[in-house]
Amino acid sequence: MTKKRICVFCGSSFGARNNYATAAKILARRFAVDNITLVYGGSNAGLMGILADETLAAGGEVIGIIPRSLVDKEIAHRGLTELKIVDSMHQRKALMSELSDAFIAMPGGYGTFEEFCEVLTWTQLGLQSKPCGLLNVAGFYDPLLQLFDHAVAEQFLKPVHRALVLSDADPESLLDRLFTTPVPVVSKWVDRAQT
Repeated sequence: MTKKRICVFCGSSFGARNNYATAAKILARRFAVDNITLVYGGSNAGLMGILADETLAAGGEVIGIIPRSLVDKEIAHRGLTELKIVDSMHQRKALMSELSDAFIAMPGGYGTFEEFCEVLTWTQLGLQSKPCGLLNVAGFYDPLLQLFDHAVAEQFLKPVHRALVLSDADPESLLDRLFTTPVPVVSKWVDRAQT
């Protein structure tokens, strides 16, 4: 079996709750135990740093990808299995996607939201067929999940595409679901009769 790689998007801050760091540590240890390579944003700050440090400490592999302009701002992690420095945010996301078999978003800010929604859109459009999950620690993503449900109710999002977003409060449960839940493939996603 080919070794799996999972990209995790998360904050370069610690957040207001200890639960966020605890979830990062649990996820990191599970990566190491299951021989899953962590692909992430390459920083040693905040949840990003915890995730990388814990994965490495447990004997796992970590690939960090960071734009040259953020090497100093985000404090690039110099102790990774591999650190890739790219020229732009676009290159960062493209390489993260290319290297990964699945995606998880932990709590974070604008960057985390944007990165997750972009790879989710790529899956919706059929540009890739990779599972996408939200680690909904302490209900952090409840408002976003409600927004997705509202988009379905208002007919901007099809239920089959809403189902692309897996979510779980438990890191291990989410990880299990990522590789056991099939990614739906919808060949026609635009309803031309309504355009």
